[in-house]
Amino acid sequence: MVWKGGMSFHGGLIGVIAAMLLFAHRRQLPFFQLADIVACATPIGLFLGRLANFVNGELFGRPTSVPWAMVFPNGGPEPRHPSQLYEALLEGLVLFILLFVVARFGKARRHMGLLSGIFFIGYGVARIVGELFREPDANLSYLVGGTTMGQWLSAPMIVLGIIFVLARRPAR
Repeated sequence: MVWKGGMSFHGGLIGVIAAMLLFAHRRQLPFFQLADIVACATPIGLFLGRLANFVNGELFGRPTSVPWAMVFPNGGPEPRHPSQLYEALLEGLVLFILLFVVARFGKARRHMGLLSGIFFIGYGVARIVGELFREPDANLSYLVGGTTMGQWLSAPMIVLGIIFVLARRPAR
């Protein structure tokens, strides 16, 4: 519901993939060549987006007693994990460094889809870990076994990423 100020990453990802498919088709580009470039740039946006979540005091973490816990204005009186910062580091900085190293020193130039696959795996793992510290969306709460919607939506990304890595295509 973007008209109410929010958008899920996973839904946005589907829209971006559809736009990339259309763009690649119209420009007669190999889809994974474009996808690998976009995958490498995406962690920068994720990092900045999570910092914005922190500054806005939204998507805060679960209550905790760790020394770096914070009281968020809309999070009640109890100290909480600054999960936005955890996610900024994992989904943003760590994933960017991983993709940079593979792009610069790995076999990514010879295998289209490798970076896209690594992005999907890395984001999925980072999001599942980050969700362990994040308060679930109020309208969804916890799901089966204490999991969250973010974890459920990230698991297929890991599977898809593994498929991309295993089925990577030789570059033209």
